[in-house]
Amino acid sequence: MPMKLKIDDQGHAVIENGMPVYIHDDGRESPFDANATVAKITQLNAEAKTHRVAKEEALEQLKVFEGLDPAAARKALETFQNLDSKQLIDAGEVQRVKDEAKTAFQQQLEQVEAKYKPVVEERDGLADKLTDMTIGYAFSGSKFIADNLAVPAPMVRATFGSHFKVEDGRVVGYDANGQRIFSRQNPGEIADLDEALSTIVASYPFRDQIVKGSGASGGGAGGSGGAGGAKTANRQQFEGMDPNAQRAFLKDGGKVTD
Repeated sequence: MPMKLKIDDQGHAVIENGMPVYIHDDGRESPFDANATVAKITQLNAEAKTHRVAKEEALEQLKVFEGLDPAAARKALETFQNLDSKQLIDAGEVQRVKDEAKTAFQQQLEQVEAKYKPVVEERDGLADKLTDMTIGYAFSGSKFIADNLAVPAPMVRATFGSHFKVEDGRVVGYDANGQRIFSRQNPGEIADLDEALSTIVASYPFRDQIVKGSGASGGGAGGSGGAGGAKTANRQQFEGMDPNAQRAFLKDGGKVTD
């Protein structure tokens, strides 16, 4: 289970020493130091690159001996030196040597990959955690959510978070077709989270239930993450919700009509 961002009674992120506070699975709370995490990922990336370069150099050097088993090759040379000039090497023996060399090379390659796998996995795990926290922090500090939506930031993220990724250190929004959302205010540039979120919400089938001043009834109106305070939704409306909104709607007692 990922760590959860600590939210106060107003739906805002709790900040400690300038850092957002996260709640671990065991209930322990701690501030998230994004700078330290980025530094650690940078370090792991550098280590992984060093290991990868060393591996590539080793593999490049091994290409010279590809198809040869060092021990078998030494034995073959000794045998050849002892052969009479009129004797021929059996073709089956040559193929056996090639097969053994291929097996040895594959084993060496697997050993190299196994050696550096933990470093790569640790780097990827930290990168995923940083991405999750970066998007969560962006939602918790969103001015668009605070000024325009009648539901808390965590609920907004549960519904629309899948539309966002972290690329080159910034949060980037994607529309329903998987296309990047570009800014209308700054043509040619990627929209920031607030502008991208406003575009996504504008096309949301149940936006009237989550936008302030549109007839929603506060936290309960959009708390389901999709159907608002409605007790029923037709099949088309229900299928228009994302999976999180569908589950919340049904859990809240909503009924789907055909």
